[in-house]
Amino acid sequence: MPPLSGFRILEFDGLGPVTFAGMMLADLGAEVLRLTRADGGGAFEDVGGAVLHRGRAVVPVDLKAEADRARVLDLARSADAVIEGFRPGVMERLGLGPDALARDNPRLVYGRVTGWGQGGPLADQVGHDINYIGLSGVLHAMGEPDRPPRPPLNLVGDYGGGAMMLVVGVLAALLEARKTGRGRVVDAAMTDGSALLAALFPALAARGLWSDRRGANLLDGGAPFYRCYACRDGGFVAVGALEPRFYAALLKGLEIDPAEAPQQEFALWPGLHARFAAVFATRDRDDWADRFAGTEACVTPVLTFEEAAAHPHNRTRQTHARAGIVQPAPAPRFDGQVVPVSPERPRLTLDQALERWR
Repeated sequence: MPPLSGFRILEFDGLGPVTFAGMMLADLGAEVLRLTRADGGGAFEDVGGAVLHRGRAVVPVDLKAEADRARVLDLARSADAVIEGFRPGVMERLGLGPDALARDNPRLVYGRVTGWGQGGPLADQVGHDINYIGLSGVLHAMGEPDRPPRPPLNLVGDYGGGAMMLVVGVLAALLEARKTGRGRVVDAAMTDGSALLAALFPALAARGLWSDRRGANLLDGGAPFYRCYACRDGGFVAVGALEPRFYAALLKGLEIDPAEAPQQEFALWPGLHARFAAVFATRDRDDWADRFAGTEACVTPVLTFEEAAAHPHNRTRQTHARAGIVQPAPAPRFDGQVVPVSPERPRLTLDQALERWR
């Protein structure tokens, strides 16, 4: 039985992190009702809905209609948690803020995720993932030197700093509510969360081990033994030979004399990068993958999404599932068991949802 079986969560449909958080909570076994606009204009409905909306029922509501708002309040009386991603004040103006819902359900956990957070000078401003990670300092560290920073898809702000922090906060508050009978309001801001994800780097900087110059550091592509290289066929390999013995295995596979490539001579890194690049360009990607297979060099092929789903390791672990389309399976797993994908997205009326939760 999934670990969140028996928990009931109301998800107010929205773009970005709240949708991903709803998917995660449903994957973990919670019964999630996704409340969408009555006109059918749900977030991601035509693009990512097949994956991001999996595992939970959809309930169209008109939040401007008093009757529908009253039914939502009724649903909230039976819920363990609510998650929403509207700008600050929107839910309060609708009469569905945390104080209103807690009056009849004091143990309710109210999870809120926004870019800037519920307070602060920018709280009411619009923005997207790229803006939030820009303000948190994270974006500055990403990309090639002497070029503009390059956004890491929307993984750091929306999903890492937003959705995952929201899920962690909701789960922590649910544990507390079981002990105290009192819920919490979880304020998950993508600026806060993405800053937290980068906790290692201020620590390194304080010891003189990190600079603000992109592409000049250990983990940002500056180190020749921790970066990607182009291969003869246009493919790429990822090299992560951080430890000395791993670096030795890398040099052995590249047929480079260790005396000519000291690992920690920072001044030599640009030259070593050029030399490694020249060697990797002599073979195809999969040739290098075969050459380094079974070694400690930490060299792996850079796969496309389609290739990743077909890779033997991922197939063995059932990292991907086919549920209408090939998609990532739920994670993490518990007791070694793969959590099955639940692609069902039944459509319920508000009255049907209320009857379901009686």
